[in-house]
Amino acid sequence: MNCVLSILATDYPVDRLTCYLTDDSGALVLYEALVEAASFAALWVPFCRKHSVEPRAPESYLQLEGMVYNGRSPGEFMNDYRHVQREYEELKARLEMLPSTIKERSDVYNNSMKAKEGDHAGIVKIVQSHPSCACEAPPPAEGGNPLNFDGVDTRVPMVVYVSREKSPGREHNKKAGNLNAQLRVSALLSNAPFTINFDCDHYINNSQALRAAMCFMLDAREGDRTGFVQFPQRFQNVDPTDRYGNHNRVFFDGAMYALNGLQGPTYLGTGCMFRRLALYGVDPPPRRSRSSDEEHGHGGGVTVDTDTSKFGNSVLFLDSVLAALKQERRIIAPPELDEAAFLAEKTTAVSSSYDQGTDWGSSVGYIYNIATEDIVTGYRIHGQGWRSMYCSMEREAFQGTAPINLTERLYQIVRWSGGSMEVFFSPYNPLLSGRRLHLLQRAAYLNFTIYPVTSVFVLLYAFCPVMWLIPAEIIIQRPFTSYVLYLVVVVGLIHTIGVFEIKWAGIAWNDWWRNEQFFMIASMSAYPTAVLHMVVKPITGKGIHFRVTSKQTTTMTTAADDDDDGGGDDRYADIYVRDAMGAHADPAGGGAVLQRHGHRRGSGQSRRGQWSVVCDAEEACGAGYSLQRVDHGAPLSVWVGGYRPVEQETWHPLRPVAAGICGHCSCVSWCSFFSCQISSIYGDIANSL
Repeated sequence: MNCVLSILATDYPVDRLTCYLTDDSGALVLYEALVEAASFAALWVPFCRKHSVEPRAPESYLQLEGMVYNGRSPGEFMNDYRHVQREYEELKARLEMLPSTIKERSDVYNNSMKAKEGDHAGIVKIVQSHPSCACEAPPPAEGGNPLNFDGVDTRVPMVVYVSREKSPGREHNKKAGNLNAQLRVSALLSNAPFTINFDCDHYINNSQALRAAMCFMLDAREGDRTGFVQFPQRFQNVDPTDRYGNHNRVFFDGAMYALNGLQGPTYLGTGCMFRRLALYGVDPPPRRSRSSDEEHGHGGGVTVDTDTSKFGNSVLFLDSVLAALKQERRIIAPPELDEAAFLAEKTTAVSSSYDQGTDWGSSVGYIYNIATEDIVTGYRIHGQGWRSMYCSMEREAFQGTAPINLTERLYQIVRWSGGSMEVFFSPYNPLLSGRRLHLLQRAAYLNFTIYPVTSVFVLLYAFCPVMWLIPAEIIIQRPFTSYVLYLVVVVGLIHTIGVFEIKWAGIAWNDWWRNEQFFMIASMSAYPTAVLHMVVKPITGKGIHFRVTSKQTTTMTTAADDDDDGGGDDRYADIYVRDAMGAHADPAGGGAVLQRHGHRRGSGQSRRGQWSVVCDAEEACGAGYSLQRVDHGAPLSVWVGGYRPVEQETWHPLRPVAAGICGHCSCVSWCSFFSCQISSIYGDIANSL
């Protein structure tokens, strides 16, 4: 809901913006949460406009410390702030209560629980009408609005809830299929020439971000050839040392930015503004065919194939494609909104069978049948002759949440790297497809698809020192000094080039070091797993398993208080709650509650943090919960099985601990790393076999 609220409050013309929430689960609780958020937006949006709030996601803004006020009403700010804060806390309370209240009053919910999991009909609901549609304006609140919004635009953009149909026995194509259903629905309702997509855990951090992207789209020189504008991915929950390389600034601020000199960066899955025509598979203007009348000076226009075999059998959608070619959009929802014919068209657009027999998922929309649909979609658009732009702003445009434990981070890398290798063995191979792709852009995409193979050579060099232990009679010869010198020279040249690159991109040395460090970690674990997946795929017929990355359920990142003397950085600790079988327990609902005591320290003292696991019942505690802190150098007191204290200076010995990365020296505990992380990831391959 914070993602939705940040979109509704962004600095963009309110009558030219529509927010679509695409929910694959079709959950009633999420629909009603969206209704609650849209109601709160009537207060939040004008508050943001009046006081120039940044960021415009309430959860992030209301937790800021030392905020700088840039609004026009400083005298009224604190009164408005307190009122909005109270209203937001009430909103959160209502959202938390929704699951239980729905169960009590809704037969729909109870019946859906009896149905097969994941199957539901298509849903398209207009939660908040277009601001120009006065006939459906919500009734004013009782007693009026207590805040003074004179001279402030209080209108809220249109909000639509979309959930495509899920049917048993049909392939739903995961995220790409969900996005394509939303693309068709938005064409029927608003048909805006540009669309931007966000993951649900991201929000707009800079209210000027959409305007910045439009500057590229409307540029007089190459704007009409720009198919999409990609923003870097930034994360708000990463600790200051970025232990797991989540920021990945060498990739985002170096490689992606450098691609602006070619055809532009690739699509990265979120925070990307598309030109609708580029998603439809339409060629850029210089390459579109013209009618014969126009060629002879008799007028005419662009001719584009809009038959049903390409776009589907929806007449209204085909009309919207022709309107999009003329840069036409719907100002409000069509007048025939309540007519049966239009309702049938909306239902058809989100049906599970709409894509069958069409070009959706191949040359139209987001690409299907591949784990990394984002890279392939961007590749397909570039292959048609479009270019893209990379937009990096001084104030980060968007922020999201990242995996905050090593296991989930490595699972994420396995999915990315494995999906990238699938591209190389697919019809979208950069060497063979993309007729209009620039040569160097093709080389860049080739690197995106085969980089996991480098881990094979990293593993080989990792075992090179073992050769010195083998007797000389067994092998022909040992590595000579000349070869070692050659290797040192090559590595030195590579890093010399890297130094110039990071200086050009303005990347900090710590970010470069984290990139190098985590590349080695991934090369010894995630990348070989991806390569092994591609080896066994022809045998098993199974590709990379799509596994949603868990980012907040199993690990909590907690910032300790500042030093009393004001010096030093905050210390972060990852808290793992594991049962005796090694499974993660949910601290919020599994009978175990985390509590922290006495985490402040004085000047010059080492920080001592005491955490305890408080169980609801002895049966839960008897399962053997253990508390483990990934924070070398800070002692830990662990309470296990009720209130029995176990004083400990390092790790709790109940279970092997995941790899810990020290906040001071960035070292990796390789023994525990291989015993826990590698066995966990490679165990998935064994299960698939």
